[in-house]
Amino acid sequence: MNMIEAVKAVFSKYATFEGRARRSEYWWFVLFNLIVSIILTILAPGHGGGMGGGLLSMVWSLATLLPSLAVGARRLHDIDRSGWWLLIGFIPLIGLIVLIVFFAKSGTPGPNRFGANPLQA
Repeated sequence: MNMIEAVKAVFSKYATFEGRARRSEYWWFVLFNLIVSIILTILAPGHGGGMGGGLLSMVWSLATLLPSLAVGARRLHDIDRSGWWLLIGFIPLIGLIVLIVFFAKSGTPGPNRFGANPLQA
């Protein structure tokens, strides 16, 4: 799966929390989201007090919040974990490290309780 396919897949499942997502789908979307955020921050810097971002960056962040959560939950489903594990990210540093490890793990082979293996589909 390349970046264009991954971004299309994530946006076509905008708020779909069911099913499974491949590692490539998740990580290509994260990279795309990061690149767009950086570009928008550079093109439309915030006004006043050194605040980065601006209106365009804020709108982009809000527009991609739900798909980001959905693809994260589907990625956790691929390793046979509940999407509720995303909440561990609220624990400073440790939560982020745990989530990165989970997102980097290979999915469970064959079907699991969340659906068929996306690599075999």
